[in-house]
Amino acid sequence: MKRFYKMVSFKEEPGGYAICLDGRPVKTPARHTLIAPHQAMAEALQAEWAAQGDEVKPESMPLTQLLNTHIDKVREGRGEMEALVLKYLDTDLLCYRCEEPPEVATVQNEHWNKWLDWFEKIFEERLETTSALAAIKHPASAHEKVAAHVKSLDDAQFTVLQMAVPLSGSLILGLAFANGAASPDQMMDAMFAEENYKGIYYKEDQYGPDPLTEKKRIAAKRDLEGAARFLALQ
Repeated sequence: MKRFYKMVSFKEEPGGYAICLDGRPVKTPARHTLIAPHQAMAEALQAEWAAQGDEVKPESMPLTQLLNTHIDKVREGRGEMEALVLKYLDTDLLCYRCEEPPEVATVQNEHWNKWLDWFEKIFEERLETTSALAAIKHPASAHEKVAAHVKSLDDAQFTVLQMAVPLSGSLILGLAFANGAASPDQMMDAMFAEENYKGIYYKEDQYGPDPLTEKKRIAAKRDLEGAARFLALQ
């Protein structure tokens, strides 16, 4: 939409700081007031809105998007969202490998095995991997431990988790990220391990990257860096 405001500010309200455009509080898509829990986050949100040009582009405001989700969805419908996230365990990206070409298998091992090791350390469960087409069914004990852990996360951590899991295709990576064990750069390395290998093989540095893949990389990096900052500002 076109930018319709000149001044961005915030004011203290019960529960935090409301972001205001020309003195009027910003509303979430569900018409709740956009309230940051702390002044530092309010200042960051203020900067996002102030940085918009002639058009307001929501995709360029990851903090605002996450806070919208936090207020509109997580606070009221977290149970259903948890169920959707937990379904990713049996289809987790890190558990499905290729054997050929061996170079790609090596890249997968390099960028994925350490997160399976992290998962085993945290949950005391070693997850199976496969190169077959058939889906894996992980032990019920692994599902139960992960479900209990997800329920123990605070709403801010869960807001980041529910974004990171479908973005990466991996509940393991999402859990590591939401718990602060994986950085945005480490997430990118794992998520784009195969694409990065192909980039070297097809000499992207010489001929340029695939436009669609590069667009995905830019969007993912922006969202992950925004999510890390969202957690840091809690």
